[in-house]
Amino acid sequence: MGKIETLLYGIGLAGVAVNAAAGVLEAGRKPFDLFGMVVVALVAALGGGTLRDLLLDRTVFWIADQSYLVCAILAGMLTFAAARRWRLPPRLFLVPDAIGLALFTVSGTKIALALGTPWLVASVMGVVTGVVGGILRDVLCNEEPLIFSGPLYATPSWIGALLLVGLTEIGTAAAPAALSAGAFVLIARLAALRLDLRLPTYSARR
Repeated sequence: MGKIETLLYGIGLAGVAVNAAAGVLEAGRKPFDLFGMVVVALVAALGGGTLRDLLLDRTVFWIADQSYLVCAILAGMLTFAAARRWRLPPRLFLVPDAIGLALFTVSGTKIALALGTPWLVASVMGVVTGVVGGILRDVLCNEEPLIFSGPLYATPSWIGALLLVGLTEIGTAAAPAALSAGAFVLIARLAALRLDLRLPTYSARR
């Protein structure tokens, strides 16, 4: 496994783990049992990458390598155990969710670029990887998806994906490019949460 493949693999596993944790932390506000929590964790951790791979006609990543599936289950169960032992803030899931958004945006964009997709498609695949799992998680938890309202969510992901594409095009090494793009997504998302930065909402004239 080359350096780029190793980097992508590590980013992917980290993204799966933190998104599974975020799924359990959000589902913790509902009276779900352990099985329900694990289902939410799996959907949150694997949903975006699954859709990306289907769109790119690529073997679904967790079917090709079950390590991702094992990682999601373990992260979900450990988070479930921790939440039962310690009292956690109800909106704590937003922090691992932001980390997962950054990691998945980078991994999704890099995978699409490695397959030779055009730059715009690659950036969209980064966003799909980053946000779809969260959408499915919110739907299962009967919550309004974060992507559709509230502080900036998909916007930092897309800008970060475009930044990664640009850095790759000008020949920036894989690790610094991934780190720069991922850091941008994470900082922008956390800043949006902190400062309540939002896009304009639709309001029809009367």
